[in-house]
Amino acid sequence: MIVYLAHDLKTPLTSVIGYLTLLRDEPNISEENRAKYTATALDRSQRLEELINEFFDITRFSLTTLTLETQRIDLSFMLEQTISEFQPVFAKHSLSVNSAIQPNVDLLCDPDKLERVFDNLLRNAVNYSYPETAVDFSMTADDNTVTVRCKNRGRTIPQEKLDRIFEQFFRVDSARQSKTGGAGLGLAIAKEIVTLHGGTVSAVSADETVEFTVCLPRKQ
Repeated sequence: MIVYLAHDLKTPLTSVIGYLTLLRDEPNISEENRAKYTATALDRSQRLEELINEFFDITRFSLTTLTLETQRIDLSFMLEQTISEFQPVFAKHSLSVNSAIQPNVDLLCDPDKLERVFDNLLRNAVNYSYPETAVDFSMTADDNTVTVRCKNRGRTIPQEKLDRIFEQFFRVDSARQSKTGGAGLGLAIAKEIVTLHGGTVSAVSADETVEFTVCLPRKQ
């Protein structure tokens, strides 16, 4: 874990130090370059914050056992709200979303933890989508099962990587300094949460698409 931490934090931290040093050492820097350097330093600082938050998650995941605090919720409303909150993120990455959520579906679950699962799937879709494409997000339900699917257009993931995608610390990008993806724990935690709910999560990839499917039992 220390090795992963060092690799993931070093790259954005080096950028922050470099650009702040330029701002300090070049008093006559143009306003255009000053704005550029400041924006880049801020971007890398925000990336550092994301990684640090993920490493807190790693500690909690390693030292504690996840437990559920369940209540009956309107899952349809929760998913609609999650999609709505992601609209600025989609716009920033030149993406759109096709949402098809069955209305009035209730579910006994831990809403905070389950929301984290769908948040993670949407962030993965954003990070690994081709620009100017759409993310397909759907939810259907019958008397026994709720099925949520998140599909994006991006580079096909080889089967050998799909087989490991829910492992702790595994990342699709082999270079850990990649700007996409996190510490490699998000999908592992998502699987743990879904399993605790008695459900399953799986991934398939073909023809430059990636699709995650979450199945949750309605009767627990």
